[in-house]
Amino acid sequence: MRDSAPTSAMPVSRRDWILSWLREAIASGELKPGDRLVERDISARSGVSRGPVREAIMVLEQEGLVVSHLYRGAEVAGISQREVREVLVPIRTAIERFAFREVVALPDRGALVAELERLVAEMERVRPGDDGAAERLADLDVAFHEAVISASGHTQSLQIWRTILPRVRAYFVRDAPRHADPDEIPGQHRALLAALRRGDADALDDDVVQHIGVYLGD
Repeated sequence: MRDSAPTSAMPVSRRDWILSWLREAIASGELKPGDRLVERDISARSGVSRGPVREAIMVLEQEGLVVSHLYRGAEVAGISQREVREVLVPIRTAIERFAFREVVALPDRGALVAELERLVAEMERVRPGDDGAAERLADLDVAFHEAVISASGHTQSLQIWRTILPRVRAYFVRDAPRHADPDEIPGQHRALLAALRRGDADALDDDVVQHIGVYLGD
C-alpha cells in the first residue's frame, strides 16, 4: 500500500468513501496487481476504522478487483490480455449485440438517442491529457453502454453486465489506452450512435462487434 490517502470530503458512508478511493487507486494503477491491501495500513492512512475498510475490501473482492489468498490476505487482482480476449470481450459482445438489436427495434428510441448524444458530447469535451481524463472517459464510456443495455429491457443482461463492469472500467482506465487512442473514443461512440439513428440492424451489429473488439484490444 502506498503512502497516499484519500483527500475528498467524506460522505455519510465511510465504507463507500474508502471503497471509492480504493477503486480509483486500482483503476488508475496507483495500486498495482499484486499490491497487498492491509486493513490496518489503510485505516491508519485514511482515518477510517478497520470495519468499513474491511467491508470495502470485501466489495472489491466481489467486483473482481481484489483477490484474497490464505495467509497472504487481500491483494489487487490483475487483468490480463488473455482474460480480456477470452472472457470480457465475448461476454460484452454477446450482451451488447443482443441489447443493440433490441433497442434498434424499439418504436420510440428518442429518449435513448438523446441520452447517448449527451454522453458522446460529454466525451468530446474531455481533453485526454488533463488530470482525471482517463477516469472521466471511462465513466462516460460505461454509461453509454449501460444506457443501451438498460433500455433493452432485459434485466438479466443488465445484471451480468454489472458483474463485469468494475473490471471493464478498470481496464478502460489502466490498460485500454495502450490499445485504443483516447482521442478516438468519442468518434467510436458517435459512429455507434449514428448507426442506431439510421435503424440499420445489420450494420449496427457489425459496428458493435468491431467496436468492442478494437477497444478491448482483441
